[in-house]
Amino acid sequence: MQAHYGFAGFMGKRVHLGVCGSIAAYRALDLVRAFLDADCMVSATVTDAAARFVTPLSFEGLGASPVYTGMFDAATERESAFGHLEPGQTCEVMVIAPASANTIAKLANGLADDMLSCQALAFAGPKVVAPAMNPRMWANPVTRRNWDMLEKLGFIGVVPETGKVACGDTGTGRLAPVEEIFLAGLKALSPQDLNGKRVMVTLGPTREPWDAVRFWSNPSSGTMGACMAMAAYLRGAEVTVVAGPTALSFPSGMSVVQVQTAQQMNAACQDLWPSMDVACATAAVADFRPVLYGPDKFKKEQGDGLHVDFVPNPDILKGLGVSKQGYQRLIGFAAETRNIKSEASRKLKSKNLDLIAANDVSREGSGFGTATNQMYILDKAGRQESWPKLPKTEVAWRLWDHLLLD
Repeated sequence: MQAHYGFAGFMGKRVHLGVCGSIAAYRALDLVRAFLDADCMVSATVTDAAARFVTPLSFEGLGASPVYTGMFDAATERESAFGHLEPGQTCEVMVIAPASANTIAKLANGLADDMLSCQALAFAGPKVVAPAMNPRMWANPVTRRNWDMLEKLGFIGVVPETGKVACGDTGTGRLAPVEEIFLAGLKALSPQDLNGKRVMVTLGPTREPWDAVRFWSNPSSGTMGACMAMAAYLRGAEVTVVAGPTALSFPSGMSVVQVQTAQQMNAACQDLWPSMDVACATAAVADFRPVLYGPDKFKKEQGDGLHVDFVPNPDILKGLGVSKQGYQRLIGFAAETRNIKSEASRKLKSKNLDLIAANDVSREGSGFGTATNQMYILDKAGRQESWPKLPKTEVAWRLWDHLLLD
């Protein structure tokens, strides 16, 4: 799982996982791991059909507790005579993955003839459903009707992927990526204090070409910006990412605009900014770009040495600050090597920011290509904080908390 999906801090939250009969049932084990890594407590119900593919002991071995099976199984009855009610009393979210066509039909029509369907009927909280089945079963009008009914009833659907399935058929029906299902569950557990907000996040480096094969850039991985985007997404915002060249991916519910150069990023930001409530500029934009040599590759035989001229790139953050409206908020990031506090203060004022987060990229574990950052935070109200080295996911979560204090 990518680093920007690895949010922890959900200690005390409980997730109940329902597992139905499917060859994809083994992937539910990865869901258990993911939720436990997020500090959640996890319980599970393994249907009789699912137990043919993966044993209840596998879930127990990973740390899920309790693990329910059949309604009247001896092991289930030892846990509680009211196991069909307990998830609704103790858990904040139910995630059913994989969900079979049979279970979807039960959920849509209020049937409760096994442990999982009883638990779902008695569960008043958010329910995430991720189907997995043969493409023809998924395309059947009855299944489509049942799926539409679940959406009307408020279930959170994670639609299946398109591709080749276990039986050899090709079509839509494969279980969605574990990351998508995990994030749907985390979003259901998160405060929705950014609901209704439109957020733009810039991230990654820019690449400024010099000839046909060479470019001027920096080692930014885009992870900090990805964490900011994901934290906003989990907290209910409508997020648009403007991404330089990175290896990052994002959930299907997020819009991504891919760019290469600073000029392209500036154009995308200027186009999007009027429709946004918040912009978070984490991208490591090249301040200068080389004057283009030409459409061909430069050959060393063409001269005794290499001389490259540079011209300034647009200051994207300053441009956003100039056109910022009263209802909009602008967050800047500053990667520095010295004078962190004075540089942060200067940029906060000169670029008309509401909040700036500065870090010393020369310090170990704080900067490009790391999973952590050590930050100095300053806002327009004069509040300033120095944060110790923290995971970038936690930095992102705290920054949104800080902005919401405004």
